[in-house]
Amino acid sequence: MNPQKLQWHNLPSDELFTTLGTDAEQGLTESEAQRRLDTVGPNRLTPRRGKGVLGLFLSQFNQPLVYILLLSGAVTAFLQEWVDSSVIFGVVLVNAIIGFIQEANALKAINALAQALNISTTVLRNGQRRTLNAGELVPGDVVILQSGDKVPADLRLLQSRELQIDESALTGESVPAQKRPAMLEEATGLADRTNMAYSSTLVTYGTGSGLVVETGDRTEIGLINRMIANATDLDTPLTQKMTQFSQLLLWVIIAMAVLTFAVGVWRGESMLAMFMASVALAVGAIPEGLPAALTITLAIGVSRMAKRNAIIRKLPAVETLGSTTVICSDKTGTLTQNQMTVQAIYAGGEYFQVSGSGYTPEGEFNRLGKTLDPNHYPALLECLKAGLLCNDARLLADSRAVGGCA
Repeated sequence: MNPQKLQWHNLPSDELFTTLGTDAEQGLTESEAQRRLDTVGPNRLTPRRGKGVLGLFLSQFNQPLVYILLLSGAVTAFLQEWVDSSVIFGVVLVNAIIGFIQEANALKAINALAQALNISTTVLRNGQRRTLNAGELVPGDVVILQSGDKVPADLRLLQSRELQIDESALTGESVPAQKRPAMLEEATGLADRTNMAYSSTLVTYGTGSGLVVETGDRTEIGLINRMIANATDLDTPLTQKMTQFSQLLLWVIIAMAVLTFAVGVWRGESMLAMFMASVALAVGAIPEGLPAALTITLAIGVSRMAKRNAIIRKLPAVETLGSTTVICSDKTGTLTQNQMTVQAIYAGGEYFQVSGSGYTPEGEFNRLGKTLDPNHYPALLECLKAGLLCNDARLLADSRAVGGCA
């Protein structure tokens, strides 16, 4: 196998099999597949390295306002003001615990979602069809695709029968792409490579087979994963405002404390007494309850989002969603839930309206504003039967499903 990434869509069939050392009719042997698995590793994306439990907890203290609280708590403890010091440190600790628990729970939910996305696939090994976990695929495997399958790796198509694949995750095109195994020009763009099937895309219609050419981090979706992992974390509007407010507050408090100390000494007060008074002023001016109030408010927002099956990993992300005023999409407007729903039917010269939306099995048929029974309208009934018989879609209710992530 050539370790260099090739333009797989541009290779003729004979060179394709020679490069990958495989056979279209027999596939790989079990021993060869295991050898390649040991060499290239499992067909999985490398997860982003986490902070660990201790790092996750300590990150909750990485806020400008918390720095001020910690400093004021230390000063009050040094002055043996134990009650004030205990209250300040208590607020900081409660704030850190709430943030830590929320982020830890969100990470667990994300990991559970990642595990739930493990898929099985049909592969040709030793001339026999076998069902394997997608993580066991290696370059050179022959994969069988059918409607409803998720493409388990980057494939060069060998055969296709009216094969259509939804590639919106990669290309943004809302309409499924028609696939054909014919060789293409080298300059063909990703969205136009009709002889390729890419990992994580969905087969919406037809059947086909393909040769695994890239797995794991070497797939197109793996490239996106690496780009996301290397992206810098941006401050949310809330954290930016809090940072600006904390810096302004810090300088105002310092200025007031210095002014109080200077005026007191100028009027003849002792330096120790004025120092104590300045520290008391600084501690009293710090809004100790602000971080806790913000955390509780954001936690309420996270709880409401969780009821709608949305995973929020960091609390400030809730405020970011609320601050969104403009959403930009491409010309196809693919920011949808992939829940295309029939709204009207014209059958037998009559027009019928259909209520209901998405995958929820609820709705009615209406004509001229009145609810009707489709069994009393033969043309409508025949149209519905045709729609039922010409597809193999299934509707499965699963209360354990996780809706999405932010």
